[in-house]
Amino acid sequence: MTGDDESEASLYPDLRDPRVMVAVPRDRRAAMTALWALAERLGKLVRDAREPLIAQIKLAWWRDMMATLENDPTALPKGEPLLAELQTDWAGKAGLGALPDAAEALLLADDGAVRSAAACDFGTALFALSGGGGGERWGLVWAATLQGEAEAAHRLFADARDRPRPSRAAVGHRALLMLDRWAGAIAAHGGERRWRREELLLFRIGLLGR
Repeated sequence: MTGDDESEASLYPDLRDPRVMVAVPRDRRAAMTALWALAERLGKLVRDAREPLIAQIKLAWWRDMMATLENDPTALPKGEPLLAELQTDWAGKAGLGALPDAAEALLLADDGAVRSAAACDFGTALFALSGGGGGERWGLVWAATLQGEAEAAHRLFADARDRPRPSRAAVGHRALLMLDRWAGAIAAHGGERRWRREELLLFRIGLLGR
């Protein structure tokens, strides 16, 4: 896990990383940037939670906003830049409410199995919204970086390491394949970052697709 002075994207594989974003079609980049910014915002609420009830209230607000975005986007409140970004590409579209739901489940998880299930749900929903499949290994690594307790993080990394690697066909999108394999590499070393190897991995998949 990294210090507070490092960017959120350095904590876990993020689609907005320029090395990954280049594999996203140009006409989808703005939508994907907004979607992954939402994922970052929800993760930060979980990671920074000191009072779970307050974090729940904030997550409930985002859940309500996602419902409004889907059903009545013109009623969204003004003044929240992320909502404005989401409204541009996600108005009238279903599925985003799954993200605050899974984030809340992770926040309230009181044992390892529930925590892993919530992490997988978040990753699966995010990958599906991003246009592909898989996401479980990514979700487990994402959740591990949000944990305040080393043991909880260790278990999530171990779960990600032990998950079967999804096939390229199952993941579908090259950018998401990069994220899955990147998450797998991080999990393989228990969360220890090996930046040079990660760089080479992304280069290889980005260039060759495998």
